[in-house]
Amino acid sequence: MAHIHPTAIVDPDARLHESVRVGPYTVIGPGVEIGEGSEIGPHVVLAGPMRIGSGCVISPFACLGQAPQDLGYKGEDTRLEIGNNNVIRESVTINRGTVKGGGLTRVGDQNFIMAYCHIGHDCLVGDGNVFANNVALAGHVEIGDQANLGGYTLVHQFCRIGSHAFTGMGSAINLDLAPFVLASGNYARALGLNKIGLRRKGFSSECIDALQRVFRALLRRRDPAALDSLRDDMLRFPEAREMVDFIQSSRRGVLRYSRT
Repeated sequence: MAHIHPTAIVDPDARLHESVRVGPYTVIGPGVEIGEGSEIGPHVVLAGPMRIGSGCVISPFACLGQAPQDLGYKGEDTRLEIGNNNVIRESVTINRGTVKGGGLTRVGDQNFIMAYCHIGHDCLVGDGNVFANNVALAGHVEIGDQANLGGYTLVHQFCRIGSHAFTGMGSAINLDLAPFVLASGNYARALGLNKIGLRRKGFSSECIDALQRVFRALLRRRDPAALDSLRDDMLRFPEAREMVDFIQSSRRGVLRYSRT
């Protein structure tokens, strides 16, 4: 049986693995499922339908699974899914999805979501991301894997942020941010590749050089004809192909290089 503090309130319809620990004054509603080894701190509010995977740590005053902040929401049965081994710090809020957005908000595995972050309805967040304090995602935002969002980053609804991207603190993202790219500013602009992050993650110099050529051709010079010159890079490095495909598939437009 799960270890539940006497002051916590857990609905009989919630399903908790026997190894789950629940702190004082936490409220867990019906339709909530929590996997093996997860720890729910004090004063947490969890509302279903929602699934939390194994090995997650949820800190005090987090509020997860509440109804979406969308005027069109009429009480439909939508969900929040949170994967395994996530750290969700104090006062984080994550809302369920909406019917028009597919009915699902999803957070992947091994994300580190720092205090006071907000993840809006219908967001799709990948694996291994780091959100510094007060990052806020509006509805329908998509985040790849291993992106790093600086404190107070704001992301406009329907924007995408690619894998291994990086934003400086206080960035306002109103267009798609291509994978492997560093952006900053209000409104943000692309400054170049996230080279330091890529080197730390073990990307080879040859791969980084290929990504740099894609950046210069498509985000700095804005020369679609340069695609022909990138064919070899896209064949040799899946990352180069990923970056080109992301830019070409953007519906909102992508953040580009600008000196001012």
